[in-house]
Amino acid sequence: MSNALHSATLVAQATTSPAAPAAAAAAPAAAAPAAAAAAPAAQQAATTAGEVAQQAAGAVQQSADALHSAAAALPAAPAPAAVPDMGFLHFVAQSDFVGKSLFIILILMSLVTWYLILVKVASNVSMRKRSAEFLNKFWNASSLEQVEHEINTHGARDPFSHLASHAMHAQAHHNKFGATKLEESGSNSDFVTRTMRKVIDEETAKLENGLTVLASVGSTAPFVGLFGTVWGVYHALVGIGLSDGVTINRIAGPVGEALIMTGLGLAVAIPAVLAYNTFVRNNRVFLSRLDAFAHDLFAFLTTGQQVALSDGKVRALRRQNGAAAQRGSE
Repeated sequence: MSNALHSATLVAQATTSPAAPAAAAAAPAAAAPAAAAAAPAAQQAATTAGEVAQQAAGAVQQSADALHSAAAALPAAPAPAAVPDMGFLHFVAQSDFVGKSLFIILILMSLVTWYLILVKVASNVSMRKRSAEFLNKFWNASSLEQVEHEINTHGARDPFSHLASHAMHAQAHHNKFGATKLEESGSNSDFVTRTMRKVIDEETAKLENGLTVLASVGSTAPFVGLFGTVWGVYHALVGIGLSDGVTINRIAGPVGEALIMTGLGLAVAIPAVLAYNTFVRNNRVFLSRLDAFAHDLFAFLTTGQQVALSDGKVRALRRQNGAAAQRGSE
C-alpha cells in the first residue's frame, strides 16, 4: 500500500515539475508581443493630442488677432470737451464797444461813490468834533467878547464858529457904519438876520456837497447794469441763432454772463443809496442844531450881552445845549 502511494507521488512530481518553469518562461514571451503591439497605438494617441493642442492654440491666437483688429477698426472715443471759460472777465473780454463802455462807466461810478463816502465820513467826524469843542467854549464864556477873542485866536473852523463870527461882525459893522449898501438896509437886527441866514445857507451847501452825485449813482447804476444785461443777452441770442445746434449749454453760458452786469449795477447802487440816506439824516440833525444856535445867538446880539448872560434861563439853556453838543460829538 505504501509502495503504491510512493509511486503515485513520484509520478505526480514528474508530471508537474517541468510544467511550472515552462509556464513562467512562457508568460514574458507572451507579454512582449502585446506590449510591442500597444506601443504604436499610444504613440499615435500622443501625436494626435499634440496636434489637437496646437490647433486649439492656433484658434486662440486667431481669435485674439481678430479681436485686436476689430478694436483697431473701431472709431476712437471722442475726447471730453473742454469746459468753456465762463465768467465776468470772459464776458467783458468778449463784449463789444458798448459792453466795455458800460463796464467802465459802472467802475467809475463805484470809484466816485466810495471816494465821496470816505471823504464825507472823515469830514463830518472832524466837523462835529470841532463844533462840540466850540459850543463848549461858547456856552462857558463870560461874554461875547470872549467868544470873539476865541474865534480870532483859533479861527472859524466849524459851522457854529463861522456863524457866530459873521453875526458879531455884521452887528459891529452896522452899528459903526450903518446901512451903506443895499444889502445892509433895514435895522441892525434885519442885517444880522440876513447875514446869519446867508451863513446857514452856505454851511448847508457845504454839507450837501456830493450828495447829488450819490443820489444820481444810486438811481442810475441799476439801469446801466440792466442795459448791459439786455445788450449782452441780445448778442448771445444772435450768436445762438447763427449756430447749428441749440442746447442748454449754449444758452446758459452767455445769458449767465450777461446777467453779471445787472449784479454789478446793483453792487454800485446799494452803497450809494445807503450812504445818501445816512448823510441826509445826519445833515438834517446837524442843521437843526445850527438853526437853534442861530436863534440863541440872535437873541444874545439883539437883547444885549450882559442881560442875556446874566439871566438864569439863558444859563440853563447853555447847560442844555452844552449837553446836546456833547451827545452829538459822541
